[in-house]
Amino acid sequence: MKRKTKFYIISILVAAFFSSCANIQKSENIAAEGNPPSLIPAPQSLEWGDNMFRVPQENIICFNTGSETAAAWLQELLDSANKEVTITSGDACGNWNLTLDSQLEDELGEEGYTLNITNEIVEIKGATEAGLFYAVQTLRQLFPSEMEQGQYTGEDIFLRQVSITDYPEYPWRGTMVDVARSFFGLEYLKKHVDRMALYKLNRLHLHLSDDQGWRIEIKSWPKLTEVGSKGSVTGGRSGFLSQEEYKELQDYALSRNIIIVPEVDMPGHIYAALVSYPELNCPENSNIEPKLATPPGLYSGYEVGWSRFCLAQPETYDFVSDVIGELAEITKGPWIHIGGDEIEDPLYETFVVKADSIVQHHGKTAIGWEEVTKAPVSSSMISQEWTGKTESVVDVKKIVSICTNFYFDHANFPGQEGTLNWCKEDGVSLENAYSFMNDDPNVLGVEAIGMDRARLK
Repeated sequence: MKRKTKFYIISILVAAFFSSCANIQKSENIAAEGNPPSLIPAPQSLEWGDNMFRVPQENIICFNTGSETAAAWLQELLDSANKEVTITSGDACGNWNLTLDSQLEDELGEEGYTLNITNEIVEIKGATEAGLFYAVQTLRQLFPSEMEQGQYTGEDIFLRQVSITDYPEYPWRGTMVDVARSFFGLEYLKKHVDRMALYKLNRLHLHLSDDQGWRIEIKSWPKLTEVGSKGSVTGGRSGFLSQEEYKELQDYALSRNIIIVPEVDMPGHIYAALVSYPELNCPENSNIEPKLATPPGLYSGYEVGWSRFCLAQPETYDFVSDVIGELAEITKGPWIHIGGDEIEDPLYETFVVKADSIVQHHGKTAIGWEEVTKAPVSSSMISQEWTGKTESVVDVKKIVSICTNFYFDHANFPGQEGTLNWCKEDGVSLENAYSFMNDDPNVLGVEAIGMDRARLK
């Protein structure tokens, strides 16, 4: 009787095994038609096959230890394609196989991956969770685009056979969103994070303050949001992120391998703070020139660079220390951006050095627009280049945001309506972005800029 019971159990297990492997049995060859899809960014190595992989209705995602998170992302992708999914741990036991292998780091780095699609299986390998995540983002681009809007109603999905090896050229791949001139709320910023992930961008730079508005809650200086957040450019949106919303956004971004970099622009571009706390101004508002606005009036224009802190008074540095300290406490990434652009003041260099020191005191690394390198800042400071014309007195790491290549609020083609052209008269085209080359060993990476001076709706 025991032998019969054992035989019966074994029979069930064998049947279950072959049932689970049904999806990885050989399938018919389906010839590929038309041009292969475009992938952004272009992978380091890419070889298209001649046939297609038909995504079956029933799928098995097989993952090894450490790749559970990537398996969940892959399941979400297949769910959105209206496919049935089973997740199981193991090695190469499904028609979707995920492998985390730390020994691949020498070949792929921390963010690289391999993706192989045959007419039978999809195989993903990476040295880290980030690498596996980016492989899934590549799959997002291979799936029907309607899925991104939740509008896919088809049944058959075909993926072209391909063999990809990919890793990023730079560790810093960012976008800047200007919420200061016109506010974007939490839900919009989450959608922006999702778009960033699709293109393997990993730094979200939030421009949180300018002359028009203050967008982050600082509890020790409550009027910054009580007063300063009420402003915006004409036709724009007012508002601010509470500290809890800011933390929620960071968690959302980090789960997608994106680190948020907060910027509080200083010592210029600071009118929203000065209207919130007029006592920070010099006597007779001599630090506001030309007087495009004066407290208690908010500012809704587009011109910037006309306001600055009163750099001779100690209260200014108390404010800076409090704001940076509180921002550092709620920021999960290692960087605080202090702005520092478009300002002329005899005490400018003194201020920048002090601000850099304050950021370090609070356990973060300071970033500033390239003008900060006119001052003898610390070697840990990071310069963000937007013109490339500043004569630097220090040798520091750089983020490249040269306006002729990466200011995406400019026209994409000459004469495009609702855009800017102050940096490049004929606009910043896709070719301008793609043709950028740089062999400076100090460059950490690139960052695209959207100043929101144009499209406000």
